[in-house]
Amino acid sequence: MLIRSPKRWQLPESAATPEDVFLNRRVLMKGALALGTAGVAYGAATRDANALFGLFDGDGGNDVPLTVEGDPTADLYPAFANPDFANGGRALTNEIDAATYNNFYEFGSHKGIWRAAQDLQTRPWAVVFDGMVEEERTVDIDTLIRAMQLEERVYRHRCVEAWAMTVPWTGFPMRDLVEYARPLSSARYVRMETFNDSSMASGQRQTWYSWPYTEGLTMEEATHDLAFMVTGVYGKPIAKQYGAPIRLAVPWKYGFKSAKSLVRFTFTDERPVTFWEEANANEYGFWANVNPEVPHPRWSQASERLLGGEERVPTQLYNGYAEEVAGLYSDVSGEPLFM
Repeated sequence: MLIRSPKRWQLPESAATPEDVFLNRRVLMKGALALGTAGVAYGAATRDANALFGLFDGDGGNDVPLTVEGDPTADLYPAFANPDFANGGRALTNEIDAATYNNFYEFGSHKGIWRAAQDLQTRPWAVVFDGMVEEERTVDIDTLIRAMQLEERVYRHRCVEAWAMTVPWTGFPMRDLVEYARPLSSARYVRMETFNDSSMASGQRQTWYSWPYTEGLTMEEATHDLAFMVTGVYGKPIAKQYGAPIRLAVPWKYGFKSAKSLVRFTFTDERPVTFWEEANANEYGFWANVNPEVPHPRWSQASERLLGGEERVPTQLYNGYAEEVAGLYSDVSGEPLFM
């Protein structure tokens, strides 16, 4: 008999998620998807399902966009829910709270950025694989997504600003993307780059930042089981404010490492200088692993506020994933791993 041992961070699924609501919503969305063509039917079905389960703000014309309607890959959602990542040990964050409290500096620095982010044009969209790879190439985003086996994973997300959420991402392991890119064995890092279009993204007109947004991981981090490429959330194609059409989720690190709206993956043997590292290296380093014992220079990291209320809970080392990822850093000495 197969006995599945829960991950250390997991609670029983019924305790972590309003199970009847979430599963019923998934059933409704699956049924609605079968009623018509993918683009139009999916958008209408999503709005109906969200309205039924209280996921719109009810402001008559100012509803929060919870997906990109007419997304060409809409037929792929909801995806298989991977039981190994069934919850993050906490209740799911209400979708409206997650969708309306975002960082997306390409569109500005305020927390109501979800409105401005609707200017993001997600099609056409191409992703470049270059640097130390067998063959440099450019791939259409829909071709890339359909080449992968999508699954849903519930992860914690911890912002460096000391707020947190728990959301059901849909996507595929970053390891699969690395294999798809076919890097050379000599590559040690992957540098990620977002779009750069100030005519579309007003925040990129801020000249004190060095655009485009860049991030980086070691190859060991990028191919770890938890590193995840996100193309959807809450059972739908990912909404623009989360970083459509493709973003990263590395749940043991502070959220700024999970770069949004990616257009380039460059494999290299030199450690990349990241966007926030270049902007302020005294506050934001390359590693950015979550640690309650290491304060940000301007605030404590000992606790975090859960979105949707004022409740604060203790911060956990590596955001609760220490047992899984601590070994990545066993041979790293003299590095500010938690900045």
